[in-house]
Amino acid sequence: MKKGIRIILMLFLLLAGMSCGDENYKYSSYHCNLSIDNSTHLDQTLNSALNAMSPGVFCKISYMISNGATYFVFANNQGANSKTIFNAIDQRLQSQNHIGLNNGLIIGYGNLNDPAEFYAYDAECPNCFSPNTFPIKSYPLSISNNGLATCNHCKRQYNMNTGGNCTNNTGNGLTAYRAYTTGANGKLYVN
Repeated sequence: MKKGIRIILMLFLLLAGMSCGDENYKYSSYHCNLSIDNSTHLDQTLNSALNAMSPGVFCKISYMISNGATYFVFANNQGANSKTIFNAIDQRLQSQNHIGLNNGLIIGYGNLNDPAEFYAYDAECPNCFSPNTFPIKSYPLSISNNGLATCNHCKRQYNMNTGGNCTNNTGNGLTAYRAYTTGANGKLYVN
């Protein structure tokens, strides 16, 4: 009797240990710490992806420096592009803000859930990019109006509407971050 209980207990512990792998984690352990207040920037390209009433619109966020000024750069999958200069709050937070692993995030509401789910993904291909290589080689994703992010290097496609799963090949899904928005022309927080 005791031997049977020991075997059952050992099997239970073995099965419990197998279910605790890294594949069960939904979000990246890397923290972006990005905060944008679109009520002050009033950027329409960013607004289009922060609006829960327009699911399926995704916006790629990066930053650039031009003539000594720092700008947020926005491009959505519907063809809109814009940039907005950092304000005093953005400048103060700049040392804390990290826009993805290599200066790029993709944010937006998926169009397959009701209510729509808000997503934030890294803009680098999760199967090609490594932040640990030297020199760092970028493998940016392009985004299309059908909700797919594509790597031009490995040709993998990821469905941004369904959590970033790889649709045409085997491999890791998109690197996802915790994100929150207060809505259109509101605040965006990604960490």
